Amino acid sequence: MTTVTEAPPAPAPVAPERKPPRKRGRWTPYLLLLPGLLWLVVFFALPVIYQASTSVQTGSLEEGYKVTWHFATYWDALSEYWPQFVRSVLYAASATVLCLLLGYPLAYLIAFRAGRWRNLVMILVIAPFFTSFLIRTLAWKTILADGGPVVGTLDALHVLDVTAFLGWTAGDRVLATPLAVVCGLTYNFLPFMILPLYTSLERIDPRLHEAAGDLYAKPSTTFRKVTFPLSMPGVVSGTLLTFIPASGDYINSDLLGSTDTRMVGNVIQSQFLRILDYPTAAALSFILMAAILAVVTVYIRKSGTEDLV
Repeated sequence: MTTVTEAPPAPAPVAPERKPPRKRGRWTPYLLLLPGLLWLVVFFALPVIYQASTSVQTGSLEEGYKVTWHFATYWDALSEYWPQFVRSVLYAASATVLCLLLGYPLAYLIAFRAGRWRNLVMILVIAPFFTSFLIRTLAWKTILADGGPVVGTLDALHVLDVTAFLGWTAGDRVLATPLAVVCGLTYNFLPFMILPLYTSLERIDPRLHEAAGDLYAKPSTTFRKVTFPLSMPGVVSGTLLTFIPASGDYINSDLLGSTDTRMVGNVIQSQFLRILDYPTAAALSFILMAAILAVVTVYIRKSGTEDLV
């Protein structure tokens, strides 16, 4: 007998080992970020470091300033100018609330009801940016002038009686009062509230409103349960963009207010440019920056959203 043995199958050809493809352009994102990082370092980080060193210096403009790590400047500045800090927070918070109350309905109108007039209304919202901040503020001196139509109307409606009772106006005069400063802040920073609100509202899917209507939800319920929660990123962004610059503003208080309405920005400007007390001015700046940073951190955490527009 003869046994036939089959030959083993030939091994499959082995593909030659390939080297992993070389990543091209892996440094491109970093190169694109480099100009922005350099800008932040040169025009933000270095000035902050310089001001930090200035805040712990002692001396005078004639003798020169030296870094002596005199941290008592912070306590002296805070103990002397704490009323201006409280006033700045109060004015900025009041202007922020007014901007939210005025800006949310307008942003809602633009997002859902403006139709073909949307672009025109948006142009009207950003129209104040076409003129300088100073001119816009000076215009309010004419609007709130004594004996003008605005003051006359408020007086006829007895609104000034209420504001005078609250300490926001002085009799039938609005200029050089806290109300004038808050009005100026509200007007100048209102677009910073409307634009984030509009962007956030525009992202809401209209089918969600239709679904709420199909479930027999009232318009007020739809707004409370659907629209407002989904617009919270815009609310948070708008309030931050309004409160932060308003708390450090000094132009509105300088042009529309008086010595009794001075904010911390006025004190810093005076210390830097008039009194020439650079350590105190730098210390006040850092106290203001730390206070705003603490308020913003707490506010973002309490708002329940970090998805900022």
